[in-house]
Amino acid sequence: MSEAKKRYDRILTLLTEHHALYQKVLPLIASENIPSPAVREALATDLGNRYAEGWPGERVYAGCAYIDAVEFACIDLAKKVFDAEFVDVRPISGVVANLVIYTAFAKPNDIMFGLSIPCGGHISMGRARFGGTAGAVRGLRVEYFPYDYDELTIDVDKTKERLRRLAVDGKKPTLAMFGGSVLPFPHPVKELAEAFHDVDAKINYDAAHVSGLIAGKTFQDPLREGADAVTLSTHKTLPGPQHGMVLSWERYADEIKRATFPGLVSNHHLHAMAGAALTLAETLEFGEAYAQQIIKNTKALGQALYTRGLKVLGEHRGFSESHILWVDIWEHGDGGKIEGELEAANIIVNRNLLPLDVRMGRHYTHPGGIRLGTQELTRLGMRESDMETIANFIKRVVIDKESTTQVKRDVTDFRKDFQQVHFCFENATQAYKYIKIR
Repeated sequence: MSEAKKRYDRILTLLTEHHALYQKVLPLIASENIPSPAVREALATDLGNRYAEGWPGERVYAGCAYIDAVEFACIDLAKKVFDAEFVDVRPISGVVANLVIYTAFAKPNDIMFGLSIPCGGHISMGRARFGGTAGAVRGLRVEYFPYDYDELTIDVDKTKERLRRLAVDGKKPTLAMFGGSVLPFPHPVKELAEAFHDVDAKINYDAAHVSGLIAGKTFQDPLREGADAVTLSTHKTLPGPQHGMVLSWERYADEIKRATFPGLVSNHHLHAMAGAALTLAETLEFGEAYAQQIIKNTKALGQALYTRGLKVLGEHRGFSESHILWVDIWEHGDGGKIEGELEAANIIVNRNLLPLDVRMGRHYTHPGGIRLGTQELTRLGMRESDMETIANFIKRVVIDKESTTQVKRDVTDFRKDFQQVHFCFENATQAYKYIKIR
């Protein structure tokens, strides 16, 4: 056998082994989900081999008749699901969607408000010295939102005061980025929209994590609360393929379209766009029930962990109003260590900075917390009672320091009953079944 064929076979073996693993684990990464079989089918189509530069109906390439029809359907569905006047479905990720907004609404050296990383901001909002997209790529100067550490959200009064001081100093921001990657509670868009608009700043809401909850009408509605645009990815609480999107008002359509193309994308991963269209159709049908169950599961898991002795943040607010739980596990080991121990027990989480970690000298590789998300468990059909079982698995590893080998066996046995995708039209193919087409 040739060296090339050995490597070829090895790669295919790794892919099948990954699928086998995910039939046995508890997927609690807050930024992931499992798409429906229909979406997986779209991802395998010939659309992934084609180019369709430009706006649908105005392409640079021929051969786009069916692609245009799919993209127009995707746009129309997104408008219905999110009640948006204008939608651009060409950004290929949430980060690219944010770059579209930075390009359309700001210029290099402008000031932008965003959350710091320890307080839940995404790296795409980061300062240049951290390699953040806003600072390092677009050259924006990032001013952090003041944060309410008790309420786990942006501090309205302190933000208004900081905005007033910047205006007095001639340093008015041109953009405010709400949302982020740790978003247990809604952000005060409505409370701060007027203050930012009074200084001629545009408002964007990064809904990458909570877009499915917004679509399900269970979280908040940024466009009605004063946002000029909403950016999102399509593979977290919106359970589709990895892709991006911008929602806005018709008055900003030309700026956003030009920023997307030719500014930031050429071809826009047409198979993923088609998958996003199917996901939006599923969301139109099942989105409210799915979002409601996500939040029920999150609250149930938060309570179950709390009663078992884990320090889940936001207890006085019901732990969360989204899919995310933030857990301080420092007394049991740093986040990196606990992440590894849980993974050995087939419980997949991610270590995460806590809001005060940097002040306490902790690093993101060994932070004080972990982040949990319930959206994929919910997609697999789990409900509140199952969260009790999962909380007990986590306690056995984190607090009881039980053998991960035994917990792994129990987790694997528990997962046998949860192999189908729910909240979709068709689920004949198991959620993580490896499909061989060669």
